[in-house]
Amino acid sequence: MSTNAYKVLVLPGDGIGPEVMTEVTRVIDWFGENRGLEANLDHDLVGGVAYDKTGQPITDACMEKALNADAVMFGAVGGPQYDNLPFESKPERGLLRLRKDLELFANLRPALCFDALTEASSLKPELVAGLDILIVRELTGGVYFGEPRGIEDLGNGQRRGVDTQVYDTEEIRRVCRVAFELAKKRRNLVHSAEKSNVMHTGVMWRQEVHKLHEEEFSDVELQDILADNCAMQLVRAPKQFDVIVTDNLFGDILSDVAAMLTGSLGMLPSASLGAPDSAGKSKAMYEPVHGSAPDIAGEGKANPLACLLSFSMALRYSFDRGEDADLLDAAVNDVLASGKRTLDIATPTSEKVSTTQMGEAVLHALKTKTS
Repeated sequence: MSTNAYKVLVLPGDGIGPEVMTEVTRVIDWFGENRGLEANLDHDLVGGVAYDKTGQPITDACMEKALNADAVMFGAVGGPQYDNLPFESKPERGLLRLRKDLELFANLRPALCFDALTEASSLKPELVAGLDILIVRELTGGVYFGEPRGIEDLGNGQRRGVDTQVYDTEEIRRVCRVAFELAKKRRNLVHSAEKSNVMHTGVMWRQEVHKLHEEEFSDVELQDILADNCAMQLVRAPKQFDVIVTDNLFGDILSDVAAMLTGSLGMLPSASLGAPDSAGKSKAMYEPVHGSAPDIAGEGKANPLACLLSFSMALRYSFDRGEDADLLDAAVNDVLASGKRTLDIATPTSEKVSTTQMGEAVLHALKTKTS
């Protein structure tokens, strides 16, 4: 085991998580053998499988590993068998703890429509051909973490549920700074999505974005957009967007809308990043957006491409290996162009393949491109 190698914590989780993560570890091994990537992998439990074994959705010991890792590769958590667990024991709490304790405040969700998948989108091909959007979602604040929260008994058979939407200045500025920096490397356009017409946090969000823009990023074009209008515009004319920055709740919704533009949730990767330390290193977690899909778990039907593209983001953002990230992205593109499809993106004329076969096809494409 190399002491200079990247430390990667692999958390497959529940449902289809282990299946898609198996293909990722095979690709990591390939990059180690063929591209000089030094990575030491450590595997642990998160979500329902962690609860089954330890009574917790994530243990303190696993959390400590995550804190010491250069990158966390995360699969998926959840399943119907855990629906009746106490709130704090639900599998999803393991994911939320990882985001919170690692201080992963910026969630990057690209929505890229590969040419071969324009017909798989639910929109007309001309609306999505060439689509390349990046949604930057604030991840550690807002209504998912605000206090007070809970359900209280009011008596007479009545109850009240409370969740609190709350943001402070720095939470807004730091995620918007990430969005502006990324936009400078793309098409130099940021849309800031909020609900300033009905929410005080939306008013404050808009004010702070504009202050930051004036102070540090006046050379980047900034446009305000109400979150509900943003959702509508994503399905009306999605190519008008470059980078969209938004809060935790709206980001959760808008990124799933953007995912379907690309053909399938099984195609959408994500990166969750923290603030750089004194050495310029950031805590980071990479995960597919598709969830645990318990209805197809264990059947070899899952699409591993979102998880593989999440590893591509790890190559780019955590390991500073942009050429390797480009290579993996190109290999995925070649596989799709060849007509191979898992069921979620299949057409009547495509070659339907299993999870493992899709992973093998990507490995073959990598070998072909480097031979």
